[in-house]
Amino acid sequence: MLQQSSQLLRSRACISTIAESLSRPLRPTPPLLSCYPSFVAPRAAVATPKLFSTSATHKMSTKSAAAASHDEFNRNSLFSMKGRVALVTGGGSGIGLMATQALAVNGAKVYIVGRNQEKLQMVVDTYGKDIEGEIIPITADITKKDEVAKLVKEIESREKCLCILVNNAGVSSSSLSTESESATEMKKNLFSPESSTFDDWTDTYRTNVASIFFVTTAFLPLLQASSERHPHWSGTVINISSISGLVKSAQHHFSYNASKAAAIHLTRMLAAEVAENGHKIRINSIAPGVFPSEMTADESDEFQKSHLAKEKYEDKVPASRPGKDVDMAQAILMFAANQYLNGQTLAVDGGYTLAAGL
Repeated sequence: MLQQSSQLLRSRACISTIAESLSRPLRPTPPLLSCYPSFVAPRAAVATPKLFSTSATHKMSTKSAAAASHDEFNRNSLFSMKGRVALVTGGGSGIGLMATQALAVNGAKVYIVGRNQEKLQMVVDTYGKDIEGEIIPITADITKKDEVAKLVKEIESREKCLCILVNNAGVSSSSLSTESESATEMKKNLFSPESSTFDDWTDTYRTNVASIFFVTTAFLPLLQASSERHPHWSGTVINISSISGLVKSAQHHFSYNASKAAAIHLTRMLAAEVAENGHKIRINSIAPGVFPSEMTADESDEFQKSHLAKEKYEDKVPASRPGKDVDMAQAILMFAANQYLNGQTLAVDGGYTLAAGL
C-alpha cells in the first residue's frame, strides 16, 4: 500500500509539472549560427529557394563546367609535354635515356647532352623516329663552367625558353670494403687503399653535386622565361639523385653516397632560395633505386640500353625486381607536369629503402 501511494504521488506531481509548462507563454528559440544572417531571418521573411537562380550559384556552375567535362583529367591532358622544351644531361643512356624517351614521346623537344657525340647520335637514330616530340643531340662537358656557359648560349640561340631541365649526369666512385673485425682492419680498408683518395671524392662531387648547381643556376633565366610564356606552367628542374643518398649504409662507396645526399640537400636549398626570391621555377629530385644503367650493369647494348637480371633482386627489394624504364618514365612525367610539387625528393625504388633502412 505504501509503495502504491508513493507511485501515485509521483504521477500526480509529473502531471502537474507538465500542465504548468504548457500554461507558460512560449519563448522564442535562440537563433542558430547567428553569424550567418540567412539562417536567422524570421520565418515569415524566408523566401522559398529557387534552384540555380542566384548569381553565386551561376558563378559556381560556370567555374565547374570545365571540370565536369573531365578533359583536364584525361591522361593526354595530365601528362602532355606538347610544346615544351627540355634538356637532359647524360641523356644518352640509362636513366637519362628513360627521361628523354618519356618527354619526347609525349611531345617535348628534348636536347640530350653528353660528351660522346656518337652515343648521342645513336639515341637520335634509334629513338627519335615516329614520336610526337623531337630529340636533338648537343655535345658538352657539364663539369666545366665554360662549357656550361656555352651550352646555355647554344640553347638561347635556338629557343626562347627552357621548360624542363633534367640534371641526370652522374658518376660512381671507388668501392671500399666496410666489413672488419677491428678498428685497425677498418682503417686499412677505408684509409689505406690506393683507390681511397681525395681526388676520388672531389671528382665524384664535381659531377654529382657541383654540376647540378652550375647547370641549374646558368639556366634560371630560360626556365623563368618558360613560366612567363606558358600559362599555368612553371619551369621545372628534376635532379636525379639516388636512394644511396638516403639510406644509412655506405653500400661500399662512401664518396658516392655522400655526393647523392649532398645532391638531395642541394635540391632543397635551391628550391627554397628560388622560391624566396619570387621566381616561378620548381626544383625537385628523384631518388632512384636499382635501375639498369651503365653504372649498375657496367655496359649498354647496341640500343644504348642496359639490363639487370631480375633473379638477383628477388630477395633484396620488396618489388622483387629492378626498376623498369616505364617506372622511371612515369616519375619523370609526374614531376614535370605537377605544378604543385616543389622542393621534394621522391624515392622510386621498389621499396628498397624499406628494406635497407634510412
